[in-house]
Amino acid sequence: MPSSKRARLVPLTKVSKRATREHKSAYVQQIRDGVDNHECLFLFSYENMRSSKFKDIRMHFRSSSSTAPSRIFLGKNKLLQIALGKTPEDEYADNIRHVSNEISESVGLLFTSRSKKGVQEYFADLEEPDYARAGFVSPKEVIITNEMLANHPVSMLEQQFRKQGIPCKINNGKITLLDGMEEYRLCKVGETLSAEKCKALTHFGIKLSVFRVKLVCYWSKTGEFEKLH
Repeated sequence: MPSSKRARLVPLTKVSKRATREHKSAYVQQIRDGVDNHECLFLFSYENMRSSKFKDIRMHFRSSSSTAPSRIFLGKNKLLQIALGKTPEDEYADNIRHVSNEISESVGLLFTSRSKKGVQEYFADLEEPDYARAGFVSPKEVIITNEMLANHPVSMLEQQFRKQGIPCKINNGKITLLDGMEEYRLCKVGETLSAEKCKALTHFGIKLSVFRVKLVCYWSKTGEFEKLH
């Protein structure tokens, strides 16, 4: 790989000023160290990120028989692009600009020396249901029944359910819907969920969102680049 590409300095003036110049430079260097120390790079996108979910992925790739365990970088898209380069003139390694040009929205980098096949197999079926958070758009209608309410202690009537907009009362020591209702629609398809409705869904153990990671593209030290979506 041409040393001239590695030695080239790239200005950081277009990056957000929230971080200090020193921190930006250090972050860029860490990414470039990833290029130097690993055999390949995967760009991935993700949906419904939670730190607890991604911790398992980090732990999976942390252990390695190679001298350089895999590394993952999330967010800071402009810095990722600066570190990799976006043109033939400023790219850090041969053809790595193609990875940079795929960076947008919620993405991350995985530097690894594991096999391409092994990484693809790991992510192929990586989907895990999760509880929705405020602002999530419901993919389906959710109906609450008296049977579902009756499974909760009456103390939750005032503390939770009424605050969450569920019309209910205590009847014979159990929580039930008002006015003889048998069902109550908590949310409809396409509804943007409030924080209170998300809390209610959690109480009933209803998971509407899905944590997903999708491989976008692949790059190797040989200069190979491939889109994976």
